[in-house]
Amino acid sequence: MDWQRWHDRYDAPESPLAWRLRAVQDRIRTALDAAPPGPLRVISLCAGQGRDLLGVLPAHPRREDVRARLVELDPGNVAEARRAATALGLPGVETVAADAALLDHCADLVPADLVLLCGVFGNITNEDIERTVEACTQLCAPGARVIWTRHRKAPDQVPRICGWFESRGFVREWTSSADADHVQSVTVHRFTATPAPLRPGTRVFDFVGYDRLHALEP
Repeated sequence: MDWQRWHDRYDAPESPLAWRLRAVQDRIRTALDAAPPGPLRVISLCAGQGRDLLGVLPAHPRREDVRARLVELDPGNVAEARRAATALGLPGVETVAADAALLDHCADLVPADLVLLCGVFGNITNEDIERTVEACTQLCAPGARVIWTRHRKAPDQVPRICGWFESRGFVREWTSSADADHVQSVTVHRFTATPAPLRPGTRVFDFVGYDRLHALEP
């Protein structure tokens, strides 16, 4: 997969991915608006070019409060995210070229106030999705929000994933419509429990890719 060219789909205004991006950006704005005063820590795993967060921060009144880390493996997307953050005057946004499945890359930024898992759950197995949900208890501060995405193609796993979050101390705040026009789904969960200590060396998923996962389905 050429992940840089894949991002071109966001530039088609009526595409499902463009809709998803706008929905995620709206939820980021809402999360930043609702955050208490003071410094804000943001983590984005499999961040791609960072279009979600970088599309919100420049015009948001909390931009100076935010310290963010975008963790992305693809070198071209890392370079694009760094270029964009510099051009937008966002020194608090750091892009790390690394495997987002390894929690060590977040060690000095947890517990975070906002965790972005956008474009992750459609590319990993159900077992790894649940492991990633469990890992969010290590990444999140009390009151933190997790914004995550997942397609709603059959079998629709969104209700199941919501259950995994909610059994671990997360409260669902918002889920996008499940109507036929929206094959992509965006959900926000708020953490209400006590954070677990970060476990160094923890690997929470293997990035399989949607096409390969689809081919493995019976």
